[in-house]
Amino acid sequence: MGKRVALVLAGCGVFDGSEIHEASAALVHLSRGGAEVKIFAPNIEQRDVVNHLEGSPAEEKRNVLVESARLARGNIQDLAELKASDFDAVIFPGGFGVAKNLCSWAVDGKNCTVNEHVKSTLQAFHSAKKPIGLCCISPVLAAKVFPGCEVTVGQDKNVDGRFPDAETASAIAELGCKHICKNVNESHVDKANKIVTTCAFMCKAPLHEIFDGIGTMVQEVLKLA
Repeated sequence: MGKRVALVLAGCGVFDGSEIHEASAALVHLSRGGAEVKIFAPNIEQRDVVNHLEGSPAEEKRNVLVESARLARGNIQDLAELKASDFDAVIFPGGFGVAKNLCSWAVDGKNCTVNEHVKSTLQAFHSAKKPIGLCCISPVLAAKVFPGCEVTVGQDKNVDGRFPDAETASAIAELGCKHICKNVNESHVDKANKIVTTCAFMCKAPLHEIFDGIGTMVQEVLKLA
């Protein structure tokens, strides 16, 4: 029987929601791993809406659950309905929506607050000793909720201009967590906390390398489950 995995989205689109390639990659690797997946998102208004063609703010309002339904092909549930007891693991793709909608990292950095349903979901899986997979910027959720945990967002220096957001690693360390430097095609496993992370688009890399890195994260999550 395949592992039961919950996937939590933050909208649809890299600048104001979930990063579509990351969400798709996670779903492909979960499918290949024989997992049974259900998708969730919080039923809240987005912090902002971005015109992805122009890269500028749009004067409109959108709902995170409604937008995430685009990625889920309509098969999605309110995050408030997620019960950790029904699943073996949970995975969070990245995208600015994580830092804007699931928490306030985009505005407040290490002093951010985490959405109550996101926080309770993470705590429930952690308490049940069930694995948590996070990629791109989403490892900051673990860093905020679980002081002392180990995560990666890639490198802690902007190596060859490939890691423009390397300062995120320093912010994670300031939260009392350990940042582990990894390449884009790798993931890090915090065995004590059952947290698996990979940097994905925190690195400027070819799409296939990001896809492979997310694959290692998914594989490790399924092993731990």
